[in-house]
Amino acid sequence: MRFCVAAVLGGMLSAAWAYVTPEDAAVLGARLSPLGAEVAGNASGTIPAWSGGLTAPPPCFETSRGRYCDPYPDDRPLYVVTAENLAQYEDLLTPGQRALFAAFPDSYRMRVFATRRSFANPPPVYAAALANATRAVLVDGTLDKAATAVPFPLPANGVEAMWNHRLRWRPLVTERVSAQFAVAASGDFSQVQLREQLRFDYGEEGYELSAARGVLSQRLQWLEAPERLAGAGLLIEDVARAADFGRHLWQFGTGAEHTQRVPNLGYDTSGIGTDDLRTNDQIDAYSGPLDRYDFKLIGKQELLVPANSYALHSDAVPYRELVGRHHLNPDLARYERRRVWVVDATVKRGSSHLYRHRRFYLDEDGWQIRVVDNYDNRDALWRVQETHSVMAYDRLYELPVAETVYDLPGGRYLVQSLNNEGPEIAYPAIEAGDFGPSALARRGRKLSRDAQR
Repeated sequence: MRFCVAAVLGGMLSAAWAYVTPEDAAVLGARLSPLGAEVAGNASGTIPAWSGGLTAPPPCFETSRGRYCDPYPDDRPLYVVTAENLAQYEDLLTPGQRALFAAFPDSYRMRVFATRRSFANPPPVYAAALANATRAVLVDGTLDKAATAVPFPLPANGVEAMWNHRLRWRPLVTERVSAQFAVAASGDFSQVQLREQLRFDYGEEGYELSAARGVLSQRLQWLEAPERLAGAGLLIEDVARAADFGRHLWQFGTGAEHTQRVPNLGYDTSGIGTDDLRTNDQIDAYSGPLDRYDFKLIGKQELLVPANSYALHSDAVPYRELVGRHHLNPDLARYERRRVWVVDATVKRGSSHLYRHRRFYLDEDGWQIRVVDNYDNRDALWRVQETHSVMAYDRLYELPVAETVYDLPGGRYLVQSLNNEGPEIAYPAIEAGDFGPSALARRGRKLSRDAQR
């Protein structure tokens, strides 16, 4: 694996990063999975070995109308963590998770199930990850010589681990309609309906950074409801070079005719329809450039984290049963004991962000961020994020189906990416030209006109 070679010369510290050699990379696909996870289970047997994941749809998929039905319908909780027995399990919880038990001792609990290491990617993605291991490089924070799969299956530092989450593989194009709820401390909520299209350029076979002009992905979002907000939207293009990011951000206002480039739309700008509960770089747990933080790779830890959350995705569960007063319905959430990479992030000197300090917990199997503890400018714990996901076994990638942001001081929370009552996730053949600013304006104008009829 890569290692830091440091020497003190004349009172100055210099450091250089050695590359992964072919000999070092030989552990991938053997002792480690192609993406760098430990294949073996843990010593206690509470985490099983990874045996390739869930690579085919279960029988229930045939009658599920294209939804991701539960491949583990007979699983029952091994135990339930509550405020009363928290001391037994607190070493398996993040500070933010423990804070949720303290804030809502009468209602918050975690149902813990057997760990199902269901993660899988298509074989070409594994081949790309193996190729990336010995060639991918960061030059002044800019990614180079990487394509299709996670760039650093053997991460040497926190920045590389975060790049792996940012560029974990997804299908080229996905489209979904989802519900987003901002829930007040009283239990009252505002609901919006969001349409999102994501083009994951980087994931395409044969992708080349230079040919793509550094564009990694393109994300379009529009509000479809309520009527007064219909048509408002944004376009965020993630790019390899952080200095270029400001030129790849557009927004479209309700009733407008044209898009507007907004260089400060990323980072800690509030997301549309979120009641200021989420920043734009909290989309997908964390998205966008990494240049405002110093990242430190702490190591691995075993934690209880959300995973295989098929019950939260079921069309048999209406939103009124899922969205609780202070948190999601704990009788529908599923937690498993998993190994996660721990990455600490602190705002760089000379930079600024709403969150001075963040700690990320990334699943070792697929690099999905499972939990984030966010701290304010006094370094007090402020907001806790969790990503509940399912294995999309027909496409071989991990799909978030409920993303939460809990505001601890305010007793509020946001949940997004719900589509229990909406249409299935689609994988259309949308052309690259359908993802530009003109597409943002075209759909926005139509949604605004339709809402006024």
